[in-house]
Amino acid sequence: MTTGMNEKNPLFYARVVGFGLLLMALVALFANLFVIESFIIPGDAASTINNITDNEVLFRLAIVSFVIVLVLDVIVAWALYILMKRVNNNVALLAALFRLIYTAIFAAVIFNFLSVLQLVSEERYLALMETNQLHAQVMLLIDAFNNGWNIGLVFFGMHLLLIGYLVFKSGFMPKLLGILVMLAGLGYLIDSFAKIELSNYSDF
Repeated sequence: MTTGMNEKNPLFYARVVGFGLLLMALVALFANLFVIESFIIPGDAASTINNITDNEVLFRLAIVSFVIVLVLDVIVAWALYILMKRVNNNVALLAALFRLIYTAIFAAVIFNFLSVLQLVSEERYLALMETNQLHAQVMLLIDAFNNGWNIGLVFFGMHLLLIGYLVFKSGFMPKLLGILVMLAGLGYLIDSFAKIELSNYSDF
């Protein structure tokens, strides 16, 4: 009986990972692509603020969606650790820690969007700021979100490198999948470090 239950465990955790990643992708796609990227106009604080104030409920829903992604990230990190620890427990644990650090950083930078909402909707802040000051503060908070997320993606890239290695070494998953995951991790690392190092990276 125990052996039968143990044999089902890998499939169960694989399904948790698969379902978690799928749901995460759908929720993040809505929050980032359909709300955040459509509301925030780089270099145009007035339009950005108008988009947010005119669609405050939708903007708040995007923040809630990001929080759901955070919860799913923790679940996926747990399931991946259980699934991959049979390959190498230490590497699997390190991979989980990198993902959890990424999740913690992402959670911290989401506070910037809540601060944006306070600035543009609460009279106690609007009464104290000139228009130019309000615009500058809002765009600074948005940039802080982007910068923090970029730092977090360094840890996410390391997570992918380690997970890709474990998949490659597992013997029960395609080696090609492991290689692709490692390449994705390397891509995140290169992109994130380039954004930090090169002030004009967006021009390339």
